[in-house]
Amino acid sequence: MKKRLLFTIPISLLLIAAIVTSFILINIKPSKGDVSQAQRLNEYTKPAVVRIIDYALVGWQFNDYNPEVEAVLEQLKYQTLIGGSGSGAIISADGYIVTNAHVVEYGKMADQEVADAAFQQLVTIMADHFQVDYNTAYNYLVAYTQYTEINRVTKVILPGGDVLDGEIKSYGAPINQGKDASVVKIEGKNLPTIPLGDSSDVQNQDNIWVSGYPAAADSDLLSPDSSLVSTMNAGQISATDKKTDQGSPVIQINAAATHGNSGGPVINEKGQIIGLLTFRGDTVNGQEVQGFNFAVPVNTVKEFVNQAGVRNTKSETNRLYKEGLELYWGGYYKHALEKFEAVQRIYPNHSEIKEYISNSEEKMSKSKMLWSDYATFFYIGDGVAGLLVLILLVFTFASSSKNKAAAAVLPAAGPGVDMGVQGPTPTVPPTPEMNLNDLNKDGKVDIQDLLIALQEQQKKQNKDGNSE
Repeated sequence: MKKRLLFTIPISLLLIAAIVTSFILINIKPSKGDVSQAQRLNEYTKPAVVRIIDYALVGWQFNDYNPEVEAVLEQLKYQTLIGGSGSGAIISADGYIVTNAHVVEYGKMADQEVADAAFQQLVTIMADHFQVDYNTAYNYLVAYTQYTEINRVTKVILPGGDVLDGEIKSYGAPINQGKDASVVKIEGKNLPTIPLGDSSDVQNQDNIWVSGYPAAADSDLLSPDSSLVSTMNAGQISATDKKTDQGSPVIQINAAATHGNSGGPVINEKGQIIGLLTFRGDTVNGQEVQGFNFAVPVNTVKEFVNQAGVRNTKSETNRLYKEGLELYWGGYYKHALEKFEAVQRIYPNHSEIKEYISNSEEKMSKSKMLWSDYATFFYIGDGVAGLLVLILLVFTFASSSKNKAAAAVLPAAGPGVDMGVQGPTPTVPPTPEMNLNDLNKDGKVDIQDLLIALQEQQKKQNKDGNSE
């Protein structure tokens, strides 16, 4: 047996080591590549950062005969446009978006409020055209014009270029009136999303990033497509315990932001939304001063998310896209391409996917290898190795057991004993002590009891002899 063990044990250990090694190789995670945290967060989140345009078209009726005024109104098509743009973030794969209430306020304002705002714009247009002061234009138009219709529109522009109708599902109030948060719904499937965090965990000087579509970045020198690209600015939390006049909590941050950033997500180091940018600090000498901006905490936003009956969930698009990015940054272009193509199949209008597919194809020849590609071969090899180990163990220890069993059947031979002939086993008569009682009543059975027993036996024999 020792010779067999010297042969089978080393081979079994080598086979087991091969099995363990294969499992380790299969489960090696790809390297992440030299990519900064800020770049990762930007790439993860920007497909879910949207632009929101909220406006109202107000139609006018002019009741005076004034060809010059009518000429201006005809150029305006007897209507004025009021509204603005902001930012938002998709939080569910089926199209729910969080933003500020003031970003979509025209969809909730009363008709007269909308008409008043549009009328002020009409007065400004006429005053500028005829070079008169505002009050003169106001007094004239208020006497001869009235609104006839109001058409409200909320549009959501996705980073991929799709323009979709938005429906307000829950609504707070503009910042000077209450909690500046709202939830808007668009039609969609497998949309990219950003997870909601917990603003109660926010601490002063935490690193944050503000993402959105600042109007200051909409330069005439840029291409139209550039308006679809969100901007991300870095900063820190400056204060966590401030409130508005209405008592609503706000978070102060020092990241640069301006008009158009309203409603955009404030993102922490985990890639979670911890607030929505809502307003900036006061101007100084008529100029914006950066570094003093404020956000609605995400826990306040969650109140309106719950009102809308929304669940903040990751989408399959997110999972595949993130896995593809990690592989791409690690140099595994072949595997990254598979993930990116899967994203394109379930969400063709993803804003980043075409570029990553193109780049992955160009770098295919430099792609690194993943051991998991050969998992099937490893599993087959492991199965064969495991079977060989089992056979070797059975061969070794089963043979040893048979030898031991055979040896146990034969009794051990003592010195001078002939094991060749086996006779009947003699019967050993019981000794008298085996059946003795305590005949002398001294509490023990000893030689005295034996003597008494022999005496009684002798008396009995004598008696029997006399009777014969």
